[in-house]
Amino acid sequence: MKFSDFPQAVVKENVDWSVREITNVIKRYGPRESGNENCLAAQKHIKKEMDTFCDETGFETYKMNPKAFLHFTKTVSVLTILAIVVCLFLVYFNVFEGMGQTAFFIPQIIVGGVIIISLLIAGLQLTLYKPFCDMFYKKKDANNFYAIRKPRGEIKKRIIICGHIDAAYEWRHTRYSTDKIHLMFPLMAWTIGGLIISAIIAIISTIANFADMGAFGDFMMMYSYHFHILTALAMVTLLFYVDFKTVSPGANDNLTGTYAAVCALRMLDMAGVELENTEVMALITDGEEAGLKGTKAWVKAHKDEANGDVKTAVVCVDTLKDFEYFNVYSRDMNSLVKNDIEVSKLVLEAGKEAGYEDMKIGSVFMGSSDAAAFSQGGFASTALAAMDPAPASYYHNSRDNYDILNPEAIKAGFDTVIATILKFDEE
Repeated sequence: MKFSDFPQAVVKENVDWSVREITNVIKRYGPRESGNENCLAAQKHIKKEMDTFCDETGFETYKMNPKAFLHFTKTVSVLTILAIVVCLFLVYFNVFEGMGQTAFFIPQIIVGGVIIISLLIAGLQLTLYKPFCDMFYKKKDANNFYAIRKPRGEIKKRIIICGHIDAAYEWRHTRYSTDKIHLMFPLMAWTIGGLIISAIIAIISTIANFADMGAFGDFMMMYSYHFHILTALAMVTLLFYVDFKTVSPGANDNLTGTYAAVCALRMLDMAGVELENTEVMALITDGEEAGLKGTKAWVKAHKDEANGDVKTAVVCVDTLKDFEYFNVYSRDMNSLVKNDIEVSKLVLEAGKEAGYEDMKIGSVFMGSSDAAAFSQGGFASTALAAMDPAPASYYHNSRDNYDILNPEAIKAGFDTVIATILKFDEE
């Protein structure tokens, strides 16, 4: 079957149903912090529905800690502020007098060391999504839910539609932004830029204590510590960056993606479509907002399937809200991970067949989607999303509620997912 033959009434009914269901899940199950009981309750709610039209459903349990991914922001900000302020007071009381050409020689080494360690931790956690800090946190159970619709004949191909059920802790940088005034990039640029410049200044000032660098060296030794004070102020914004007491409702990010996966199978059932040799799986992960933990656990448990006899493609749907930014993403995880270009092109072509001619192949410049973890695990994967990369004023905060759902963007996602499944089966 081609998408042009697929009944649009089925798509429309599922868009309307998903809007009601998203509203119901938020009202009924409350904040869905990664790995908490509300996530599992919402997954069980979905399972009850999917049991009626799927051949197999189930859960896979793994271990994780929801705060391990971002809690380092508080740790490194406090350590950096303390290092700068304490060293400043120790200089004031002449503790470091005579230890270098200036009293700031040892403080430069201390502050520089703390800042370099902070940058390394931030790079591992936020840039590369390496779980460095997990060793310091107690882990608890979390779950991935899957539902499978089998083909009529032998399974020769498999397509996985993935969405995550968990919601993010509130980010104050976006919570206090507006559609016209975006605080995220300026504040993060101040924080990260300040750390990098302070690290460079500390290194230069230390070298200037041993090598003759002329007037420039003298200036750096005497006055460069003033910049560290500006960096300490920037770290105050990082300290209050994440509000761990408030969890976003996650209506768009990512119940829209969750229900794109659910409705992919539901729409096939309602339209009476039985694929010949293609198995369709809906995978509802937990822990995406905690550093892609759920997907990484699933990939580890199913690593033999990445290059097995059954050709597998993965489409991760994440946030269907801003229709003008409805695109496929071939690069992920701060643009450092390359998603599968063939699967990306498949989704793009399917989207265009569904009538979305303005779709493009883009890159996730900030943050990551579950597709990156699939790609790192060897699975042919891509991401489908419709979100303002500014980032959007509702991103990771309490504005992301059911009252701002956009049925037009949801329909675009549903159309493209169904068109992708049909095209993948046909080709």
